[in-house]
Amino acid sequence: MIAIRNTWTEWRGSSLWFTVLMMVICIGVVAVPGYAGPPTDSMKSTIDEVLRIVKEKELKQPAKSEERRHLLEKVVSARFDYTEMSRRALGAPWNQLTDQQKQEFVDLFQTLLTNSYADKVETYSGEGVQYLNERTEKEYAEVRTKVLSGKTEIPLDYRLVNKADDWRVYDVVVDGVSLVNNYRGQFTKILRASSYSDLVDQLRKKSDKLKAP
Repeated sequence: MIAIRNTWTEWRGSSLWFTVLMMVICIGVVAVPGYAGPPTDSMKSTIDEVLRIVKEKELKQPAKSEERRHLLEKVVSARFDYTEMSRRALGAPWNQLTDQQKQEFVDLFQTLLTNSYADKVETYSGEGVQYLNERTEKEYAEVRTKVLSGKTEIPLDYRLVNKADDWRVYDVVVDGVSLVNNYRGQFTKILRASSYSDLVDQLRKKSDKLKAP
């Protein structure tokens, strides 16, 4: 049976990739001055808010761990369009699902992603990122950044779509590797070898395992 790999933790087979990705997506970074526009400003506002939560002394207390995690996930969810990410990751089969099935898939996929990075968010020690530039075309945009980790510089780009006058992330590309395309490849293999029900079952088991204490 083809099993779902956790792209967050296995990306390029290196813990560095996971650390870098979580650092930029979920928590604050030290921004090096660069080009800024509406999409970049939107990303920066999310990063600044997460930084505030991470730095708040009261929320660092053990008794506040669940509240802290909830606040962080809320901020990230406000910027990331998990429905759009789910639609693109599943591909054509998405159009055959009922509204209830779509919502179930989104919930499971979001749980897989958020619980995968939750622990890393709370052990973040701090790095830096440089905002390089942004490209916009109608309702789509790409914010290009470069993660600074010691002597290593890693390209990391955010792909966003404008919905209701707000820029929402629908994909993250690390050194040319797309998160959405990576999962789509895995989902496609499972669907070809088995069924949609099997895919959902694997997502549910994976999510339950990640949520387990």
